[in-house]
Amino acid sequence: MLTEIFDTHAHYASRQFDSDRKELLDSLPQKGVVGICQCATHSGDAPACLELAEAYPYIWAAVGIHPESLVEEDAPTVTRYHGDWKAELRDMEPLFAHPKVVAVGEIGLDHHWDIPAQSQYDLFEAQLRLARELDKPVIIHDRQAHGEVYELIRKYKPKGILHCFSGSAEDAAWLTQQGMYIGFGGALTFQGAKRAVKAAAAVPLDKLLLETDCPYMAPVPCRGQRCDSSLIAHVAAFLGELRQMDPQEICHITHANARRVFGLE
Repeated sequence: MLTEIFDTHAHYASRQFDSDRKELLDSLPQKGVVGICQCATHSGDAPACLELAEAYPYIWAAVGIHPESLVEEDAPTVTRYHGDWKAELRDMEPLFAHPKVVAVGEIGLDHHWDIPAQSQYDLFEAQLRLARELDKPVIIHDRQAHGEVYELIRKYKPKGILHCFSGSAEDAAWLTQQGMYIGFGGALTFQGAKRAVKAAAAVPLDKLLLETDCPYMAPVPCRGQRCDSSLIAHVAAFLGELRQMDPQEICHITHANARRVFGLE
């Protein structure tokens, strides 16, 4: 069994965990999991993220507004704030003072879904400014939006993580030179992930992170199942083979990297 698994991106507040959340989270340390960053996507799930972080010593939280929250029918960004993300973000600001909130996230840009481009750009930029003011790292969602995401990274020079990385090896080289960390999860093991595999082979070891995005994107051989942090062992094994390293060493290095980027050293 692999140890020192640190999942830098999870969503245990998801309804998919409602039936067995406590039992699952109680079991993870026995499966080698030593750390989890539980990511909020809006003001609705942020309190639940903090509750989990308070309940489990190995869980920390990230708080932010995800671009999809601008259009999700049941997100408070729509139902309570009627698209006024500035008011929502103001209401969320006290949460960043919580000692277990280690990042601003999940934030970013998504051009896969039909989300107003200018609104999500402005929201992302505002949260990059907030992270700079708070001196916290960011956790960035970048889906089919590399150019604009990189433009804003160049402008604001944040510290933090490119989550579920889908850029090129050349992109990864530039991003890590800017000080960013690169997160890989189950999607790396999928058959069509040739671009991500090339990037994962090229990322400097001191900028490499492991993640799940659970309950989504379980790795091969568990694809299609509900994902949880213990399944990172399969991603570590894949990376170990790719980089000709012991998977346990991958876990050891990425654990240290996660603690560094989140300021837990």
